[in-house]
Amino acid sequence: MPRKLAAGNWKMNGLGAALAEVTALAERCPSPKAEVLICPPATLLSRLSAAAEGSPIATGGQDCHTATSGAHTGDISPAMLVDAGASYVILGHSERRADHGESDATVAAKTHAAWNAGLTAIVCVGETEAQREAGETLGVIQSQIASSVPDGATAASTVIAYEPVWAIGTGKVPTLKQIAEVHDALRGQLNERFGSEGNEIRLLYGGSVKAKNAAEIFAVSNVDGALVGGASLTAEDFGPIVEALDAAG
Repeated sequence: MPRKLAAGNWKMNGLGAALAEVTALAERCPSPKAEVLICPPATLLSRLSAAAEGSPIATGGQDCHTATSGAHTGDISPAMLVDAGASYVILGHSERRADHGESDATVAAKTHAAWNAGLTAIVCVGETEAQREAGETLGVIQSQIASSVPDGATAASTVIAYEPVWAIGTGKVPTLKQIAEVHDALRGQLNERFGSEGNEIRLLYGGSVKAKNAAEIFAVSNVDGALVGGASLTAEDFGPIVEALDAAG
């Protein structure tokens, strides 16, 4: 199994002054057992990658285009992310799906493009509150996995992040039983589709992960780390989450 992963998604937050948080996090967690990743806004990626050089912190993008280059004003290609120091990219986040109308097919195409550039894709899936209340959670998520993750996924190229849409930034968190149900179902789906490789693909939980609940979430079966939003913006908040993941073994 690859190392567990604590991934921070800064979303549309952070100016140059925020780079100090990377140094502070590296000082707080100098030799983590888990892999530590920060995905800042594109404006900070190159500078953050430089600031993290020599530390255990990896960097990633928050999205990419399917093309290597071309007439796509405002977009960023996978090759550009790599050039800026990234080794990961978040794809199919619910905010991208909702705000930009991204379909499963679009996410799959972006994932292929990311792989071709040598990036590890963190593919996000999750149900809305209405879908959860209607008892559709597993069907929705398994459909997203089937259509958003291309054939040929490996543990080196792909990470899956389960983020219930209704828990992102709301303070609401599924019960541990609900998290386990989804992660166990995803593991079974990945094993069935990708064989032994499916057992190695990391499954992250995301949605209002904080220092106070991280340890209990990391104790859930088939949770291999977290995709963290607001609590990843400072070393003070993100450090304890990294430490909790290390303690989970």
